[in-house]
Amino acid sequence: MARTGRNAAKVAETRSPVLRRRELGAMLRALRTERGLTVEQVAEELLCSPSKVSRLETGQRGASARDIRDLSELYEIDPAQREHLAELAKEGKSHGWWQSYDLPYGTYVGLEAEATSICDFEPGAIPGLLQTPDYARAIHEGALPRLSREIINQRLEVRRNRQAILTRDEPPASQFQAILDEAVLHRVVGGPSVMAAQIDRVIDACERPNITVQVLPFAAGAHPALDSTFILLEFEDLPGVVYVEGLVGHLYVERSGDVQRYVQVFERLRTISLDEQKSLDLMSRKRAEFLRT
Repeated sequence: MARTGRNAAKVAETRSPVLRRRELGAMLRALRTERGLTVEQVAEELLCSPSKVSRLETGQRGASARDIRDLSELYEIDPAQREHLAELAKEGKSHGWWQSYDLPYGTYVGLEAEATSICDFEPGAIPGLLQTPDYARAIHEGALPRLSREIINQRLEVRRNRQAILTRDEPPASQFQAILDEAVLHRVVGGPSVMAAQIDRVIDACERPNITVQVLPFAAGAHPALDSTFILLEFEDLPGVVYVEGLVGHLYVERSGDVQRYVQVFERLRTISLDEQKSLDLMSRKRAEFLRT
């Protein structure tokens, strides 16, 4: 059952434990480097493995109250800063709404929930945040290995809840920019009527000031992301991260130099894509073709 009304508002307002862990990790890493300590030296002082320290600093692991106590003493931080670290650690252990679904991409949903900017390049499908239920269902039904009806229904509910970040009134109000390969408009997912409704959804979404969709035409030829699909997420107070999805897993690109490369590629794709109005015109023509089919 989809969450609506008050429950939908709770979904949209959830503070992401994923982002809180990343924020805590960034602060712990800064404190360590300020004191000239290596990961190995910190691990030796805390009587733990270097991998634990690294996972704390990358946000892959939640910090316990004891971790915060020991690190605060090691870094000799003041009570106010220690309290802030403890609060972040507590929020990092909270339960995000998406965690009850056991999603293979739960970390991504946690990051997406508080992104202030989302740049999505899609060579094969309409971006998930703009998909209609029928289009999304057709995609899930075509997945391998096959998904059960129950899992598909859960994924559709998650998708509806995720889409709330584009229409919520309270901040963070995500700025969403998508670039679609023209092939996306030709690939018939779910049938002509489903495609017509899906393109209509995208056109309507573009009326919102925070949503921009451009089409990368076939005429653009070779481009720097021919073999890629990626989503660039940016945040108010933390470094950006790039999410790359594939058949056998998900990759989170976080090194600043690598993230910047994706930023440059996305900007290049924007430059060689149709502008917003020409993109809308092309989508309208494709919608009309599907309606006549």
